Amino acid sequence: MNNAKTKVGFFQKMLNWTERAGNALPHPATLFALFALFALVFSAIGHFMAWEVIHPGTQEIIRPVNLLSAEGIHRILLEMVENFTGFAPLGIVLVAMLGIGIAEQSGLVSAVIRMLVLNSPRHLLTFVLVFSGILSNIASDVGYVLLIPMAGVIFAAVGRHPIAGMAAAFSGVSGGFSANLALGTIDPLLAGLSQEAAHILDPSYMVNATANYYFMVASTFIIALAGTFVTEKIVEPRLGTYKSNNPHDDHSFDKLSKAEKKGLLWALIVFLGITAIALTGLIPADGFLRGTDGGFLSSPLIEGVVAMLFVTAGATGLAYGFTTKAFSNDADVMNGMAESMKTLATYLVLVFFAAQFVAYFKWSNLGMILAVKGAELLMTADIGLIPLMILFILLSASINMLMGSASAKWAILAPIFIPMFMIMGYSPELSQVVYRIGDSVTNIISPMMSFFALIIAFVQKYDAKAGIGTIIATMLPYSIVFLLFWIVLLVGWLLFGLPLGPDAGIHYEMIN
Repeated sequence: MNNAKTKVGFFQKMLNWTERAGNALPHPATLFALFALFALVFSAIGHFMAWEVIHPGTQEIIRPVNLLSAEGIHRILLEMVENFTGFAPLGIVLVAMLGIGIAEQSGLVSAVIRMLVLNSPRHLLTFVLVFSGILSNIASDVGYVLLIPMAGVIFAAVGRHPIAGMAAAFSGVSGGFSANLALGTIDPLLAGLSQEAAHILDPSYMVNATANYYFMVASTFIIALAGTFVTEKIVEPRLGTYKSNNPHDDHSFDKLSKAEKKGLLWALIVFLGITAIALTGLIPADGFLRGTDGGFLSSPLIEGVVAMLFVTAGATGLAYGFTTKAFSNDADVMNGMAESMKTLATYLVLVFFAAQFVAYFKWSNLGMILAVKGAELLMTADIGLIPLMILFILLSASINMLMGSASAKWAILAPIFIPMFMIMGYSPELSQVVYRIGDSVTNIISPMMSFFALIIAFVQKYDAKAGIGTIIATMLPYSIVFLLFWIVLLVGWLLFGLPLGPDAGIHYEMIN
């Protein structure tokens, strides 16, 4: 028992040190500004030292671009605004929050949360949040902007630490990115890149979007259980009891009034109406909401999920607000939308500097050079299948700390590893699933992850002093445990030789 306590104590001390060290750094916005400056400096150093790698797909020689040159400075000045306004998560968050603002200010969000809290088993709450976070990946980025802040409110409502609730949801949304019960938009995207890489060696090879489906389904339950364990046994005890310093915080969950129940009924009717329209446009083969290619995944409902979130949240919020008299005119609605924008002030500042850093890192080619160098180092290892796959997971996880986009990283790594592993007798589907594990486990601790700045803003609602160190220290246990659980699952999968998906085995046979 004493040894166990010592180990827990040491781990908690390590997390506390990580948090203090991280928060001792400058303000997150300042830190991103410094990262941007470092990218500029290293782009110049790499240029003058003649760093270079060969792109595995195009065979093009990749060299650092000196951003401190006259041409680089011109680009920095000319594209600064575009970097900010074109930063992918910015528009998503702003549009989603406008719709959510209507639902929140009408009282709909509070009523739904109270209803869920009053009717859900408390002992399953953490599991439900992590599981819901994993499933939210079907709807692209909606988990980041809706589920994570809602999880904080739900935990506070039942007397638990709100940051623990957000951590649980965040672990599912981002750490469980490669687990799900249904295919998402990322599946055909990665499969297409894998197929192109496989064609380097075998022009007839096909990689389907379902290539990793069986493994993903199993991972969903494993990661949900792991996230529940970390939240309740590590994260929540470390955070302790939450005491709000804001007198306006109201996380009570009294029973719903008759007016609120009536408002929920009308909101449900509106929601069902929207759902009926969506299904009418999706189910028929020639439905008006099908994609231009007639597909489901290319549907504007899937690719434009944030717009649907805005419409659905806004319409149901209006129905609830006018029924309960929370809204009396259009001015109340617009004020509600404006109120939601006020909560994003810190996020906007963070995004400005984060967007510049991401752009400079991309322009300089530093991320690509580091990725290819790391891949070359792994290729020199002459070891068996399981150690090789574990090393590949660790490489993918490390690169994820430098490059945020899953597809961009795979576009670099796939042409290297898929042909190499095929020559060794391992399928492209295996290479892809191993990459996805590594890409997922460090999402939650990577400042390069697109929504990292938004998570900081969410956490600062409950802890004004929270910074990058707070997020990393809180999420690091999830990252470690997810990595271990996923490696154990993969090893078992390989030992039993189970298929990764329909017609997607572990091994590949060269055709002479």
